[in-house]
Amino acid sequence: MVLLTTTRWYRFASLMARPINAMRISLHPQGLAPQIVNLGEWRAHLLARLRQQVEATGDAKLAELLREVSGYPAPEAAAAEHAAAEHAIVVPFRIRTAAGVLAFFSTTTVFGTPVDVTLSELMVELFFPMDRATADAVRRLAQRTEARAAA
Repeated sequence: MVLLTTTRWYRFASLMARPINAMRISLHPQGLAPQIVNLGEWRAHLLARLRQQVEATGDAKLAELLREVSGYPAPEAAAAEHAAAEHAIVVPFRIRTAAGVLAFFSTTTVFGTPVDVTLSELMVELFFPMDRATADAVRRLAQRTEARAAA
């Protein structure tokens, strides 16, 4: 859904090498980070969630990912903003797109005790429009996509 220029897509594409990781894509300076309007707040939120996962699981790969993404350049933000984002129930995701600044909130589901081992620790995050302007923009983009697919 996020529209990138050809140049930005070329730089972004290098982050799409396997294993693809949403944290890396979101926070890397050649990924979405320059387009995230509230990067300091969003970054603090993501790092807090990742830190919780590392503490809960002791997973070495997650710990390495935390070290990596924590090292990416970040805007200087007030300590209060970081603390608020780390403990907030809802942190908005505001991104600059060709359709304007869009605002979303997300919900995350973790399948911690599934019957099927292939679902173990599966995490699904869904983003929802946070305001009417974003909902309208997403609807217009979806309609354009459907029209192109039908043509």
